[in-house]
Amino acid sequence: MQTDVPRIVIAGTHSGCGKTTIASGLMAALVARGLEVQPFKSGPDFIDPSHHTLICGRTSRNLDPCMMGEAGVLRTFADATEGADVAIVEGAMGMFDGTGGTDVASAAHVARILKAPVILVVDAHAVSRSIHAVIMGFKEFDPRVQLAGIIYNRIGSDRHRAMIAQEEVVPALGWVPRLEDGEVKSRHLGLVMAHESHLMKDFGRVLQESCDLEQILAVAATARSFTVPKGTASGTSSLHPRPVIGVAHDNAFCFYYQDNIDRLSRAGAEIRYFSPLDDAQPEMDAVYIGGGYPELHASGLERSKFRKYFQNKVMEGMPVYGECGGLMYLCKSIETDRTYAMLDVLPARTVMTKKHQALGYVQGRFAGKSLWPGTVAVRGHEFHYSRVECENEGRFAMRLDKGTGIVKGNDGLTEHSTIGAYTHAYFTDAFCRHFVAAAKAFSRR
Repeated sequence: MQTDVPRIVIAGTHSGCGKTTIASGLMAALVARGLEVQPFKSGPDFIDPSHHTLICGRTSRNLDPCMMGEAGVLRTFADATEGADVAIVEGAMGMFDGTGGTDVASAAHVARILKAPVILVVDAHAVSRSIHAVIMGFKEFDPRVQLAGIIYNRIGSDRHRAMIAQEEVVPALGWVPRLEDGEVKSRHLGLVMAHESHLMKDFGRVLQESCDLEQILAVAATARSFTVPKGTASGTSSLHPRPVIGVAHDNAFCFYYQDNIDRLSRAGAEIRYFSPLDDAQPEMDAVYIGGGYPELHASGLERSKFRKYFQNKVMEGMPVYGECGGLMYLCKSIETDRTYAMLDVLPARTVMTKKHQALGYVQGRFAGKSLWPGTVAVRGHEFHYSRVECENEGRFAMRLDKGTGIVKGNDGLTEHSTIGAYTHAYFTDAFCRHFVAAAKAFSRR
């Protein structure tokens, strides 16, 4: 199958140059023109895609070669862009910043995989002619990357723009003014979520006035077609009735890779979203609790009627998989401004910290006795400002070859049929088959 949807990668010179705001504003400007815009984010980010999804009305997908492989990037892109007029991929960090000091999983790497032209966002604050030296370096650093245009951000005045515009190393596609009140607030894990701020969406009006949208679309149309490699999945499962996997989704738990949800569905699960904050007794045969901000909603989680219901289900043997925020919620307590009681399923407590305890890609396998055999690989990412203190030794279901996990490369604290891990995993087909099979077995009890 060939894919030829117009596409661009919005990259930046560095983190903080305004790339997320520009990319989101561009999405909003094109949506306002009546276009179907499919958004993407390179790397393992959960927060920026929430803004993309709100703006475009289409679920933003992660494109991460470390977790998905290059073939996985192509397949996810092709599947998600069906019916789209244009695809916009927001890069992560600086254009050539990948894992471990390489360009692997960088915006440049993703652009090469997708055969997509790149538009570079540069921060022009407090600089004029010298910015062209920076642009020249980005242009020549990797000739495999098509650097097709520049969007200058934080332009201070017409005179400032005129000084920069006297020379042109790469075509200028936008001149975005410096706005004092145009930045989205951040917290310890990054920007606030989309439901907490509409500034990204509102920035579309600024992009309409300051960027050459016609030329940007023309650049996107230059992307070359590529062949989509065949996947290894066997298609949609014919399980009937389909076991229900409840996915916790509310203000406390909102970090999910959409591909994970889709794969669970294809493996035979009925996906049913619920809120641990508000739902007392959701009907389900297994539970997936993703990451998020349980520490910000600890009081509500402590008071929730869901706790007792869930504890009973766990004692009955219901399969449960929690990651990062989900792991924290599965523990006995979370210590923030005070100690809050949590689900008390895993024999450990969570303590919030001022510095991040782990950051980077994770790789390993399931180990020991759990719902997932040792043949099932684990790939993902970890990033958290908390530590989990286990009672006694603790039993772990994952052994990481790369990454920190809960302690010294051990992750996946387990009790009953419950596993809680710091790893945000990118699910494999094998993982999903075993999870759905466990849900099916529990539903027959």
